[in-house]
Amino acid sequence: MKISGAQALIESLKKEGVEIVFGYPGGTVLPIYDVLYGEKAIKHILPRHEQGSTHAADGYARVTGKVGVCIATSGPGATNTITGIATAFMDSIPMVIITGQVATPLIGRDSFQEADITGITQPITKHNYLVKTAEEIPRVIKEAFYIASTGRPGPVVVDIAKDAQVNKFDFKYPDKVNLPGYKPTLKGDPEQVKAAAKLIAESKKPLIYAGGGVIASGAAAELTEFARKLNTPVTTTLMGLGAFPETDKLALQMLGMHGTAFANYAVQECDLLIAVGARFDDRVTGHLPSFAPKAKHIQIDIDPAEIGKNVRIDVPIVGDVKQTLKELNALIPVKAGRHLAWLKQIEEWKNKFPLSYKKNNFIKPQYVIEMIDEVTKGEAIICTEVGQHQMWAAQFFKFTKPRTWVSSGGLGTMGYGFPASIGAQFGRPDSTVFNIAGDGSIQMNIQELATAVIHKLPIKIVVLNNSFLGMVRQWQELIYEKRYSSTNLCNNPDLVKIAEAYGAKAMRITDQTKVKAALEEAMKITDGPVLLDFSVDKEENVLPFVPPGQALNEMIID
Repeated sequence: MKISGAQALIESLKKEGVEIVFGYPGGTVLPIYDVLYGEKAIKHILPRHEQGSTHAADGYARVTGKVGVCIATSGPGATNTITGIATAFMDSIPMVIITGQVATPLIGRDSFQEADITGITQPITKHNYLVKTAEEIPRVIKEAFYIASTGRPGPVVVDIAKDAQVNKFDFKYPDKVNLPGYKPTLKGDPEQVKAAAKLIAESKKPLIYAGGGVIASGAAAELTEFARKLNTPVTTTLMGLGAFPETDKLALQMLGMHGTAFANYAVQECDLLIAVGARFDDRVTGHLPSFAPKAKHIQIDIDPAEIGKNVRIDVPIVGDVKQTLKELNALIPVKAGRHLAWLKQIEEWKNKFPLSYKKNNFIKPQYVIEMIDEVTKGEAIICTEVGQHQMWAAQFFKFTKPRTWVSSGGLGTMGYGFPASIGAQFGRPDSTVFNIAGDGSIQMNIQELATAVIHKLPIKIVVLNNSFLGMVRQWQELIYEKRYSSTNLCNNPDLVKIAEAYGAKAMRITDQTKVKAALEEAMKITDGPVLLDFSVDKEENVLPFVPPGQALNEMIID
């Protein structure tokens, strides 16, 4: 029986186990939306902007581990997905972005709403396709999901010409993919794994540096076993939060520009740094020539392009993190009393340089995060926008499980967190989802309140409102002598009224003694979103802070 390309697309998505797609209709995807009209197996969610669609699909992917899917029309619809695609690419998030394209006879003629989306997205996708015939659709979708979800995950764009959606053919979904040029290495070289085990055995001050690759590979349990066998501390990147329980005595929390002082001191003093699914990015290393000056380096990563890209590696292992850690754990004997002197030094740093803040009569943003941790008992999915609030959330919420932290790390996308929290709530409907935002970031995709209200999503939107673009203001204070150029948001709208206009519940909190009660009240609201507008200390800074060009041990702590 012949079916149209649009029908073939939906059938292919069902074959891949897709249950939910986020999308915004338009002229070149009308055939797809006509098929979706009567579709029962796939739920379609209509955000209020294509950027919201991509971020929602991204958030869904992060909390479930599945491939996130979104749909956009050609031209401006497709180009509106760019920021979301780049966000997913930088953070290695598996997504398939389906865009419509003008009919094949019109391609290249500057036709109405035509944009070369495959050309535009080539640098920010793992792979992309321009589909000109209906017959290609099953194979391309099969390949797209395989590429997005295997090896180092990432976004794949599938751009489908309108006539390919309409034309009919005999549909058959392929059983397997055939991509001779794409063979991710899963098993680390046995000799390199043995060499790593030897270095580990010889080390007196080892430190595990865990990144988002641990989350992507589902290796949190193996990492925890590895750390406890070695009896050695673990620090995580922003993308690695939740990979190791921060309530564990071996946890050093996050390292880097706004990492804990004790994590940064440990990096600078360790004699062996074991990088697990981490890429030594600039926010972690600070002044690169001064990074971990006393250490040898082991790096485990599935992407060979990341091995040694920024730091010289003594033992490189290309392979899946989960599988490689299993192999290392098998080589490491159980031995009591390991690294006691090293752990004593770590404990001294923890006692001397704890994460702290000075209390006064204002609501302190750090206190709000602490209260979120308390009222949820640490059992929440935390989504964030980008800025000071993001760093405070990373510092003061204690993450104990993987896939509970949803934040734009590599690209630093303001406006990411709220639509991502919508995707997260759809992906984990039984979980408590918080979106922690600043008053600048929340306005970038605030229209998604309509989506959350319509679907009665019980998301808790916490706005740490300081009437500034906080992180930029902080840099202007510390580096540009308080010349607050274009960072004062003194004409902010009334966020409570905006939320209520969309049909959401909202409240404003100006008294620190009422912070916990407001959060507890928000936790009782289960029939839709609630926005809590906290008026916080306007010039509070995120500390520690490693200024640009400085080494990790040259932090501003107080």
